[in-house]
Amino acid sequence: MLFDVIHLTDYRYSDPVSEAYVEARLTPPHRKEQEILAHSIEFSPGAGTSNYVDYFGNTATFYSMTLRHERLTVTNRMTVRTKPHHRPEEALALPVAEARQILASSLTDVFDYLQPTQAVPTGGASTEWAKKYLRSGVPVGEAVTALNRAIHERFEYKPGATEVKTPLATVWKKREGVCQDFAHIMLSVLRTAGLPARYVCGYIETDGPGKLVGSIATHAWVEVMLPGLQWVAIDPTNDQWCGERHIAVALGRDFEDASPVRGTFKGSGTQSMKVRVTMKRLAEKP
Repeated sequence: MLFDVIHLTDYRYSDPVSEAYVEARLTPPHRKEQEILAHSIEFSPGAGTSNYVDYFGNTATFYSMTLRHERLTVTNRMTVRTKPHHRPEEALALPVAEARQILASSLTDVFDYLQPTQAVPTGGASTEWAKKYLRSGVPVGEAVTALNRAIHERFEYKPGATEVKTPLATVWKKREGVCQDFAHIMLSVLRTAGLPARYVCGYIETDGPGKLVGSIATHAWVEVMLPGLQWVAIDPTNDQWCGERHIAVALGRDFEDASPVRGTFKGSGTQSMKVRVTMKRLAEKP
């Protein structure tokens, strides 16, 4: 499938600000399942930028504006061709206990994705779910699918119910949130069960057949590592394995690592932010 994506982040200030600094993780990686045909990041007001690759392999773009301004926009544009996701059926058929044992022998590759973080603590409520859905003798694919469906069914998708810093314990208690929260819940359960998993921030199409939830802004899902150091992607918000309608942009242990845009400003007023994502399917040329 071929897509054009426009992701606009619009900051407005109640009073002019004298400085602003932004760090953006908006450069999509080239992967087997996605080919990046064109990509650009535009900042307004215009200023110099610099790039670096962070610990998790994301390209981060740093922008600094030291002139007075009342508005700042970040526009991410890309054209991407997506392909079907390959799922290693042999690895997915392994029992959870065997997969966990095999992955433990590659600890240097999986260590970061087994650890708790401030946003994704392990244990607690996740322990009960890990015992229920990720039992030792159950095939990994079957167990992860069951966990994915349970999150989709037991938690209500409710925009505005949580904020970026809402503790995971609150999400467990209220049983409502958005895609970021559902990804964090799934990461917590997987890591509690000893299965390495990482957070993915990206975009999804919702205008095609089989409506998907989460396109007005960036979307979030989870990748689980299987024996052979193979990642498979699954979307608890939409109760499905990820496919051609998903575009990955940034990866990490949690939202903090993969946050698409973050920054700070110097001024006496307040700031408001609006985010809009459009992902338009294009017709392939014969």
